[in-house]
This record gives sequence, C-alpha cells and structure tokens, in this order.
Amino acid sequence: MKTCCGLMLVASVLALGGCGKEQSSPPPSAAPAAAPASAPGGYLGTMARGQQLAVKTIDVTSLNQEIQLFNVQEGRNPKDLDELVTQHYIGAVPNPPAGMKIVYDAAQGKVTVAPQ
Repeated sequence: MKTCCGLMLVASVLALGGCGKEQSSPPPSAAPAAAPASAPGGYLGTMARGQQLAVKTIDVTSLNQEIQLFNVQEGRNPKDLDELVTQHYIGAVPNPPAGMKIVYDAAQGKVTVAPQ
C-alpha cells in the first residue's frame, strides 16, 4: 500500500511539474502575422475578389437559366437581355461587378461577364 501511495505521489509531482522543458519562442525568421485591416490587398483584397466572383457567378447562372426558360417557352433566344425584362422573365438586368460588363451572345443564348 505504501508503494502504491508513493507511486501515485511521484506520478502527481511529475504530472504537475511537467517535463522541465521551457517553451521556446518562435524562431526569429518567422514573420509576425499582420492584422487583416492592415494587410494591403491581402486578406481584405482576397475577400473582395471572392465576393465579386460569387456575385458574378450567381448573376451569370441565373441569367443563363432564364434564357434557357425563355428559349423553351418562346422557341428562340431573346434578342437582348432587355427582352427578358419586358417579357417578365427577370425584374431587371443585374448590374455587373465593378470593372466588369455583362456580355450576351444571342446566337448561343449565353451570358458571360468580362472585364471592361
């Protein structure tokens, strides 16, 4: 019993005391992390580009779906995107992301977004 209590005491001391190694600081070559707001074009720029890509993808996908619906119901592609509005397939032609333009190919019935 004394041996068991002694072993538990030693185990407790070792567990509470740790292994005796001190934690080391990061190597001097490691660059400190920049705050997101102070990262020029870094984090915030990436987030803005990601949001712009998401908006572009959503608008293009929904417009292409409406063009396909128009084609099925009318038997042809719309002459332009404004025809989708006048025929009440969409409420309004969405605005393209900044620095981009919406390009509609009536022959293929496809919308893309391209740089201006």
